[in-house]
Amino acid sequence: MNTNTETRWTDLAKKHLLGCKIIKVQYMTEKEVDDMMWYKSPLCLLMENKKGEKFWLYPSMDDEGNDGGALFTTIKGYGTIPTL
Repeated sequence: MNTNTETRWTDLAKKHLLGCKIIKVQYMTEKEVDDMMWYKSPLCLLMENKKGEKFWLYPSMDDEGNDGGALFTTIKGYGTIPTL
């Protein structure tokens, strides 16, 4: 990977995600899955930044947004958060 590309995307992630709180956790609703034209419902995280602004964070199977995606963790006994 190009170092400039990695630095750019890492800096954007730090700017927007560091210090945020998770304030709600739920799977994407059936209507939202249909609206996205997906088949799988991913776990969605409602986040709040330091300014009090809220936004949703959810995984996709790829960067083109072709379907909902799973999350992997290093939590013992909860290594994968699956799609439904």
